[in-house]
Amino acid sequence: MLLHVVLCLGTSAFKSPDEFKVSLPLRTNYLYGKVKKTLPELYAFTVCLWLKSSASPGIGTPFSYAVPGQANEVVLIEWGNNPIELLINDKHPHLRGDVDLCGDINVGSLSGGLRRRNLGTGDNLAPWHPIKPGGVLILGQEQDTVGGRFDATQAFVGEMSQFNIWDRVLKPEDVMTIANCSANMPGNIIPWIDSNVDVFGGATKWPVESCEERLLDL
Repeated sequence: MLLHVVLCLGTSAFKSPDEFKVSLPLRTNYLYGKVKKTLPELYAFTVCLWLKSSASPGIGTPFSYAVPGQANEVVLIEWGNNPIELLINDKHPHLRGDVDLCGDINVGSLSGGLRRRNLGTGDNLAPWHPIKPGGVLILGQEQDTVGGRFDATQAFVGEMSQFNIWDRVLKPEDVMTIANCSANMPGNIIPWIDSNVDVFGGATKWPVESCEERLLDL
């Protein structure tokens, strides 16, 4: 079965019943967040999150998912002067055009986005490879082993919130609802809930006041 993915990252504000953000203020190999829940086997999924990055060059690794035998099962990373990459099974699509942090990524294409403009295209993103279950989901670090061996040069620096994962591809109107902060849509397999996220090494959790706070300008 063909894996189908949507990745949506936004720059507007947000609101949810659990109004909090995770702050990772330093580029280190010990600040990170850990999602307590893991993923089931997935043939399609959507990941949405809000980011504010203070790093340069590259934002580092907003999230990584590792399973036994594959540390890079799902990774979003931008480090050094390299372009942003979504890795699945340690592979990434060959992209054509400029890609930034605001788009929908599908197995056959990378286009559209919350800003409604073409961001580039890609093909053959891990075809025939379902996402493996039972791994470790880390916020802010790239995993070289399951749950550890972080590299400071690949760390995310900044703040994030509303990290949600669904086991389906969201409709474009759902993505725009999230982007416009019109409604709360928690992920059905990974919802953004305070009790589901632990922080380590000096990373912190802070309350978010309202949808109009405009926290997350990239």
